[in-house]
Amino acid sequence: MGGIQPHFPTLALVAIFSRHQEALQWGVEKLQEMLGPVALESPDFEFEETRFYTKEMGEGLRKRLVLFEPWYDAGRLAECKLQANAWEEELGKSGRFAEPRPLNLDPGYLTLAKFVLATTKDREHRLYLRDGIYAEQTLYFAHKQWHPRPWTYPDYRRPDFHLFFNAARRYLKDKLIREAEAGPWEEEIS
Repeated sequence: MGGIQPHFPTLALVAIFSRHQEALQWGVEKLQEMLGPVALESPDFEFEETRFYTKEMGEGLRKRLVLFEPWYDAGRLAECKLQANAWEEELGKSGRFAEPRPLNLDPGYLTLAKFVLATTKDREHRLYLRDGIYAEQTLYFAHKQWHPRPWTYPDYRRPDFHLFFNAARRYLKDKLIREAEAGPWEEEIS
């Protein structure tokens, strides 16, 4: 029987997209209430890899990736996705925007080895968490770079996204060196 080990320290990383700057900023502010201060924010990337969201969200979508400062308990991923969905619904019902869904919030978490996203859609590669929420490993880090899985969404395959993930991983590594207590991950950060 294997011994129980503490989970590798993680940071929350959330993808936010909308066609409205006001909605993007509102999303960041709501997420800060739940996850704490922002550590890094990407530029707003054009989100043109799919038209799946156009009917609900309109044209000209922009996606922003946001890394949060405090240590994050990966066991909270389902809770965070449920809250994010509630905020999306709240903003949609506010009447501030013409679209029924002016904002999409996709919570995830980052370790030195992977990026995991929460989702409400079940697929063969996704693991059930609770309350209709699943998780998938979207990217993994090996040989000094990020790699997609066969199911990874096209935007997460982009070099400009990977530049942000490199910066986020550097931030996490530096934070581990500065703040983390001893654990089984020590050899991975030295």
